[in-house]
Amino acid sequence: MPSLDDDLAKLALQEERLVFGRFDADTAWSLIEYLKARAEAEGAAIAIDVTLVSMPLAYLALPGTTPDNADWIRRKRNSVFKLFKSSYAIGRRLEQQQTSLEEKLALPPRDYVSHGGCVPIRVKGAGFIGALTVSGLPQRQDHNWAVAAMAKVLGLDITDIALSAE
Repeated sequence: MPSLDDDLAKLALQEERLVFGRFDADTAWSLIEYLKARAEAEGAAIAIDVTLVSMPLAYLALPGTTPDNADWIRRKRNSVFKLFKSSYAIGRRLEQQQTSLEEKLALPPRDYVSHGGCVPIRVKGAGFIGALTVSGLPQRQDHNWAVAAMAKVLGLDITDIALSAE
């Protein structure tokens, strides 16, 4: 596993660069389509969620997922909506501090988790407006897939700030 400091630096840069000029239902659908095609090509069972602060926008559960995936999405999203950081960045920071969401902020694990896969959606001039969540893979891979989808839709090359697959 790469160092916490290296991961945290790259995670911060991802959140800085992955900013949309605008975001609507078509943008959400583009994220879903990319992730669905990738999952089908790689034989992965994932659930995908795009939720704005104001409302749910899109959800897709591929064959092989279970209701647990929807619950993981809810818990990851709660953490991102509370702290405005990716769920993986939250988890890596807590690991660095040797604490948990429950110990540090009294957030119950039934409703909040710091497992990777939920990435904030930000719009230039508006800031944080929602989150994209992937569930079904190991947490680092969930995170990487969500980031890859956003980079693809934004037309960005983020190889310099991509987390290793480890």
